[in-house]
Amino acid sequence: MKQDSLRNVAIIAHVDHGKTTLVDRLLYQSGRYRAAELDKLAGGQHGLVFDSGDLERERGITIFSKNCAIEYQTLAGETLRINLVDTPGHADFGGEVERVLTLADGALLLVDAFEGPMPQTRFVLQKALAQGLRPIVVVNKIDRPDARPDEVVTEVFDLLVDLGAEDDVLDFPVVFASAKQGFAAESPGERPSDMRALLEKIAKCVPPPRGEPDEPTQVLVTTIDYSDFVGRVAIGRVMAGKLADRQRVAVIDRHGVATQQQVGQLFTFEGLGRKQVESVPCGDLCAIVGLEPIGIGDTVAAAEAPRAAPRIQVDEPTLHMTFRVNDGPLAGRDGSHVTSRKIGDRLERELRSDVALRVTPGDTMEQYRVAGRGLMHLGILIENLRREGFELCVGKPQVVVREEGGKRLEPVELLVVDVPEEHQNAVMALVGDRRAQLLKMNKKTAGGSFVHLEFSIPARSLIGLRSRLLSATGGNAVVHHTVLGFEPPRGAVTLRANGVLIASEPGQATAYAMDALDDRGVFFVRPGDQVYEGQVVGEHCKAGDLVVNIVRGKKLTNIRAAGKDDNSQVRPPRDMSLEMCLEYIDDDELVEVTPKHVRMRKLMLREPDRRRESRRLAAASV
Repeated sequence: MKQDSLRNVAIIAHVDHGKTTLVDRLLYQSGRYRAAELDKLAGGQHGLVFDSGDLERERGITIFSKNCAIEYQTLAGETLRINLVDTPGHADFGGEVERVLTLADGALLLVDAFEGPMPQTRFVLQKALAQGLRPIVVVNKIDRPDARPDEVVTEVFDLLVDLGAEDDVLDFPVVFASAKQGFAAESPGERPSDMRALLEKIAKCVPPPRGEPDEPTQVLVTTIDYSDFVGRVAIGRVMAGKLADRQRVAVIDRHGVATQQQVGQLFTFEGLGRKQVESVPCGDLCAIVGLEPIGIGDTVAAAEAPRAAPRIQVDEPTLHMTFRVNDGPLAGRDGSHVTSRKIGDRLERELRSDVALRVTPGDTMEQYRVAGRGLMHLGILIENLRREGFELCVGKPQVVVREEGGKRLEPVELLVVDVPEEHQNAVMALVGDRRAQLLKMNKKTAGGSFVHLEFSIPARSLIGLRSRLLSATGGNAVVHHTVLGFEPPRGAVTLRANGVLIASEPGQATAYAMDALDDRGVFFVRPGDQVYEGQVVGEHCKAGDLVVNIVRGKKLTNIRAAGKDDNSQVRPPRDMSLEMCLEYIDDDELVEVTPKHVRMRKLMLREPDRRRESRRLAAASV
C-alpha cells in the first residue's frame, strides 16, 4: 500500500457519545463482516466489538485503546486503507489517549447531538490539537427526538476558540450521523442508508501520513500486546523509512540505551485482525514480534543508523493511594496472591503498559504508593487485581501536591453538572461547601428543563461528591469532570460529616442485633455476613464513630414471653461498590479487597489501640 493511500484516524469523544458503536458500524459497512459475525466477535447479541474486556462491557466505556483497519473505495475510484484508532473517552485514562494520538494524522471529534461538548471532549480535543490534528466534527445521535445539531456545532466552535485553535482548524468539516442507525449525512435533515458521507470526509480532509520514507528506519512503539504463543508484541507507527521482516534493528529505550535485535515476525492490521507481511511502509501501523526487552515509548531504529524518536509526553498523575498487604483477620481465605512480593510484581507488569501510572515504595516493605489520573483509573486497576486472585488493602485517595517556586499547589478540576432546574439549589449548596467557584450557568434546552453548571473545584473536593449529588437530585444529575491545572490550596474541606459504625466482636451479623441498632444509622452488611473486630459495618447517624455489637444473638430460655415476640425487621443495607468505598473511607480507614468481598475497616482494628493513637495525635498537635 502506497503512503498516499493510507489514512490514520483517531476517534475522540466524551464517554457514551457512541464512538465504539461508530467503529462497529464502519467495520460492518466496509463489507468485511456481517452483522452476525460482529455480534459473535463482541461476545453476544448486539455487543460492541471494541469493548473487548469484561470491565469495558460491564461499564459500557472504553478503557484501553484499540485499532483496526478498513478498506474503502472513494467515489473517485481510489482505494484507501483507513487505520481507525479508538481512544478512551474518560480523562482518567488520558495516558491511553496521549500515547495513541501519535499514531494518527487526523481525528473524528464525536459529539452527542443533545449533550454537546463535555469535559472529556475538551480534554481529548486539547491533546489532539497539541499533536497538530485537524478534527472532523461528527454530530452523533442525530435521530434523538431532543437533538439540537446546530447549537452543538456552535458549541464545538466556541470550544475550539477557547482552546486557541488556528483559523484553519476553526473552519472544520461537519458530518451528521447516527451510529446506531448506521447513516451519515452532510446536513441534519438527510437520512441516507450508509456511512459513505463520513468516509468521503475522511478521504478528503485527513492528510496522508507524515514521515520520511527516504530516511533510515524509525518506528515509535505506542502499545504493548501479549500473546501466549509469541510473547510481547510491539505495536507502533513507522515514522521514517520502512520496516522489513527479519530486519536487524536497534531498540532504543527511555534511557537512550540501544540493543541490537532482529524482527521475528511483522504484521499490519486488516479488519479486526492482523496480516503477516514482508515490509511496512512509512506512515503505516504495524505489530512486531520477537523484540525483547521493549516498552512503550521505545524506538525501533535501523541497526546501522539508530535514531530515537521523540518520546511520548504524558501528564503527571493527580491522585495517589497506598496499596498494602491484607493483614485482616479474614486474610487469605479468598485470594491466591496475598504477599507483598506478588503485589509488587503485578504492579511492575502494569507499569509496562500504563504510561500514566506511577509506583513507588511505601513507608514499609509491605506498602506501595500508587499514583494515577483519577479514582476511576486506580479503581479499574484494583478491580483487575481482585479478579486475578489478589488480596490487598488500599488507603484513602490523596491528591498529588506540587511544589513550584516555593509554593504548594493542588490540582483543580472543571466540574460540569447537568441537572433539572428544580434541583439546582441542592447542587449549588453541595459544591459550595467544597470550595467550588461557579464559572458558567445556562439553560440546556429551549424549554429550560435542564440547567448546565460549570465549576472550578479542588480535586480533593470531588472525592465522594458524585454519590452525594446523585442522592440530592434523585439520580437526575449528570456529572463529569476533568483536570484544569494547579492552584494554591483554597482551604479545608469536610468530605464526610457522619461517623461510622464499627464492629466490636467477630462473628456473623444477626438480624436481632441489627434490628436493635436500626436507629443508629445505615448498615453496609446483611444478616449472616461474616464480620470482624474493627470492620466498618455502617454509617452512624451522627458525627463521630460508634462501636457496636452486631453479632449479638437473642438469649434462648425455656420461659415463654408474656407478649407476642416481635419479628426482627432489618432495613435493606446500602450496597457499596469498590469505587464508592474508595470515596467513602477516611484517613484512618482502609478498603479490604478480595476476589469475593470488598470491605471497609479501621487501620487499627482494636478499640484500645485507636484510643491510644487519638490521644497521641491530640498531644502532638498541642
